[in-house]
Amino acid sequence: MVKLMDPELLQQAAITYSYVFLWIGLSAGVILFNKYLLSDYGFPYPVALTMIHMGFCSIVAALVVRVFKWIPSNNMEVEVYMRSVVPIGFLYAVVLWLGNTAYLYLSVSFIQMLKALSPVSVFLVGSLAGTEIFTVATLSNMIVVTVGVLIASYGEINFVIIGVVVQLASILCESTRLTLVQILLQRKGLKLNPFTTMYYISPACFAFLAIPFAIFEYEQMKQDSSLKFDLGLFTLNACMALALNLAVFLLIGKTSALSMNVAGVVKDWLLIGLSVWLFSAPVSSLSLEGYLLAFLGVCYYNYSKIKNAAGVKVDPKDAPSKDVLLEEGRPKL
Repeated sequence: MVKLMDPELLQQAAITYSYVFLWIGLSAGVILFNKYLLSDYGFPYPVALTMIHMGFCSIVAALVVRVFKWIPSNNMEVEVYMRSVVPIGFLYAVVLWLGNTAYLYLSVSFIQMLKALSPVSVFLVGSLAGTEIFTVATLSNMIVVTVGVLIASYGEINFVIIGVVVQLASILCESTRLTLVQILLQRKGLKLNPFTTMYYISPACFAFLAIPFAIFEYEQMKQDSSLKFDLGLFTLNACMALALNLAVFLLIGKTSALSMNVAGVVKDWLLIGLSVWLFSAPVSSLSLEGYLLAFLGVCYYNYSKIKNAAGVKVDPKDAPSKDVLLEEGRPKL
């Protein structure tokens, strides 16, 4: 019989929950920080902000992997990089661009409600691509989540159609990106740690973001006499974005991707509360009721995943590494 106060179990639980709270804190912090910079501080340029994040991550990763060689490079072939990593980098750039743009139009609380549609999008895209198993039960679950989000949207006080379309497009691109990770990368088995992942992905994101930056924001920023840019503030913001990227891998590596999904549900409620408190974002009772329905649908979806995972027994020798899996390639980059 397991002792309830077993010191080792308590220590393990404390470590696990510390990772969860670290990720929740950083994720919420970056979202609120970005919202502040884009909407309140005086820097309404989402592409430029995202480029700062990706540029900073690229520099840090290059220093760690190439300059100081603290972490060995996986040395990926150029052909493999162009065929597999670049498309994912493109989608990730679009996800970040659209996701940050949504904060110009919508409140943090409403964006978190819309993000409840993420499992729905992943299920639909994955079903079409063959990475998810289509079942009537899961489809019914997704319909409940969708109805909840529709109710929340109907009750939203500051509903801006452009912001909603941008956020939904971001969710769709993220679902496609996750599906491509499975199809192009994970199935072939090259392992990348957090820094080598940033080393390969971040420069591609930065390059793709430079295109909309040149088209939509460069000239506007040059002519913006009220533009604010505090180097210390933006460096802190970039450091938080870097820490969040590392925290994602740390949480999955020490727990599981499913634990991050469950923690994400807690984070969404936290952000809704903080958005109301910090930005005085109005939330109607109808929106909360709709989101509660979607929230229960997402909780049941996570429960189903846990139940299915518990029914699959994996031999420890055959268990996959918790590192990020990417495609095999012989070393050129």
